[in-house]
Amino acid sequence: MRFLVVPSALAALIVFAACAGDDTKTVTVERTVTATVPSETPADVTVFFLRDGKVAPATRSTVVGADPAAAAMRELLDGPTPDDVGYSTAIPESIEAGSTELAGDMVIVGLTPEPKDPAARAQIVYTLTALPNVKRVSFGGGNPVGRRAFEKQTPAILVESPLPGDEVEPGFEVTGTANTFEATFNYELVGASGKVLSKNFVTATSGSGTRGTFAFTVPYEAEPQAGTLRVFELSAADGSRINESEIPLQLK
Repeated sequence: MRFLVVPSALAALIVFAACAGDDTKTVTVERTVTATVPSETPADVTVFFLRDGKVAPATRSTVVGADPAAAAMRELLDGPTPDDVGYSTAIPESIEAGSTELAGDMVIVGLTPEPKDPAARAQIVYTLTALPNVKRVSFGGGNPVGRRAFEKQTPAILVESPLPGDEVEPGFEVTGTANTFEATFNYELVGASGKVLSKNFVTATSGSGTRGTFAFTVPYEAEPQAGTLRVFELSAADGSRINESEIPLQLK
């Protein structure tokens, strides 16, 4: 006989009658049944493609399972979709995913053939180090490298959150890294009509040749609509905008 057990904590009260006399014994049996959360539940992962030759993040909803590194690599190798306007990839379609192994703060990744293009390697390193607690990547067991090895493939201002297409609310936080003159840059939030809803300048933890981190909030007042977050540096020579990036958002 088969029984269908519903995951829950069950308590059964069992009463035994004594063989001699009317006395009864009451025994309470506690039984706990646990359930496993299905590994097929989709989750968001961040992958890095290229925009104007520099790494740029995008989000993917996928089944992560027990190996988030393998899931992120699958999404990365699939390449940009038509919705990823302006994005490209340096990873050839011929490359096939192999094994991924987590060793401390490092992921050892196997690819066939192993990419040699610095832009392709930058995409892989940025994608895998976007996973929690991962700092370095080893290609096929070689010397591990981190993001700092790919400064030439990294934009001067890299926004890692929010990601393109995200829904945001007034006062949303923007985080990322920057390597700008004197560690400063500007932002502006533009509404669907082109009206500037919010703007200010930002100071990262370092700059002028050394990449630092930044975090700032964006206040605004507007009805729900499509919007664009722009980050840019002002040229020290003529005040024009340089190193500009745009992140399309949904304003709530």
